[in-house]
Amino acid sequence: MISLSATQVAQATGGRLVGVQNAESVVISSVTTDSREVTHGTLFVAKPGEATDGHKFVPQAAQAGAVLNLLEREVTNDAGEPYPGVVVTDVVEAMGALASNVIDRLREKHPVTVVAVTGSVGKTTTKDLLAGIFGSQGPTVAPRNSYNGEVGVPLTVFTAQEDTRYFVIEMGANHLGNIEYLCNMVHPDVGAVLCVGTAHAGEFGGVENIARTKGEMVEGLAPNGTAVLNDDDPRVREMRTRTQANIVSFGLGSEPNAPEHGDDRVWAEDVTVGADGCPRFTLHLPDGSAHEIESKLIGAHHVSNILAAASVAFAAGIEPQAIVAGLNGQGAQSRWRMERTERPDGVTVINDAYNANPQSMRAALQTLAQMGRGDGQTAPRRTVAVLGGMYELGDESVAAHDALGQLLVRMNISHVVAVGDLARPIFTAATLEGSWGDEAQWVATAEEAEDHLKGALQPGDIVLFKSSNAAGLNHLGDRVAAEGSDQTASTHETTNGKGNEPA
Repeated sequence: MISLSATQVAQATGGRLVGVQNAESVVISSVTTDSREVTHGTLFVAKPGEATDGHKFVPQAAQAGAVLNLLEREVTNDAGEPYPGVVVTDVVEAMGALASNVIDRLREKHPVTVVAVTGSVGKTTTKDLLAGIFGSQGPTVAPRNSYNGEVGVPLTVFTAQEDTRYFVIEMGANHLGNIEYLCNMVHPDVGAVLCVGTAHAGEFGGVENIARTKGEMVEGLAPNGTAVLNDDDPRVREMRTRTQANIVSFGLGSEPNAPEHGDDRVWAEDVTVGADGCPRFTLHLPDGSAHEIESKLIGAHHVSNILAAASVAFAAGIEPQAIVAGLNGQGAQSRWRMERTERPDGVTVINDAYNANPQSMRAALQTLAQMGRGDGQTAPRRTVAVLGGMYELGDESVAAHDALGQLLVRMNISHVVAVGDLARPIFTAATLEGSWGDEAQWVATAEEAEDHLKGALQPGDIVLFKSSNAAGLNHLGDRVAAEGSDQTASTHETTNGKGNEPA
């Protein structure tokens, strides 16, 4: 983090200094909300939470080296003296104000480009692609895991150094106004909306409210900024009326859905997917250039994410050669997003159990089915889908799970294991649709699923784990992937994620 004095923290947050003798000499060099991450020079944010209150951990943070605390009330030591802090009304809002101040300070010193991505699915993958592209061009800050909310975005910004040139910001939402708040915090130069789906529809009160919230991204752009919009999603396409910024659209095929607008366009031609599940296509950029893409991501649905990343990078002024090099060189970077492991017995494990909604479920199952079919060089393989519940779908939950059960049979998935009460309609619908014998199984827990798989998996199978994060199938997928190998779950190429992902 860039160094800030206690005085500067108080000024940025509008807070009141307590327990600080010489505010100019107290300098912070990092920020965290987790007392276990505190080192010397840390600003500890005592965030109240549902399970515990960060104020309880101020003494522990001080012992670990915290020099300042962001507080909603004074905390005193055994002698009755207050720990050094800045007292504010709301520490989360204060984090946002401080993050905005950090970006403003960097912009005053040198050119800084902030790009932001939102969408019901694909945010983290697109963010990872962009981090790779921009990282080759200069010092780049991007989120750990899926730090994409009112706490995660400031924590991302706080990792900036004095020479940071690019910020890649992922923006999630659970309610109307969330994206507007984040845009007001970081003021993106380029903002992308990937899609509008039914993730968290129950919380939002319907898909139209999701579209309203995602559209806050383009409303938050300055007239000299650029909105990157998915031309293949009608709800996203309509967002062009909500911004005065320049527009770059992306989609499949050369013909835009709204040619009368004359937008710059990024598009894919001749998309193919091999037995490895990786898409290949020709990428067309607005400068008229065409480039061959051979992605290491798994699934045809990632073509849209690749196009989005190419569009954002192009709008930010990155040269085509650097864009293509970044796109061709990257596979999954974040844990549990179509993460592939090859077991010694020939079983392929695809762990995509970080988040789930009807759109991402269908995409993952289509990929599984496609990989199972093989091609001219690869023989067909048996496919196994281990599926948990999709959370926060509201009144559509039963119907959405039921539709997946029908889809599994129509895709000819060899064996399905539905895990948990929420996922039971998947099993029921698959059985009614035509699954028979042991083709479909329902179990109550991940532990039961693990026991079942020990006898059900066969050498050469492809097994997909897919669920919302709260279902816990990501960890089951790790255990199954590590079976029969010295490799443990922590040695996978990607880094650990945590928490439920906002839409």
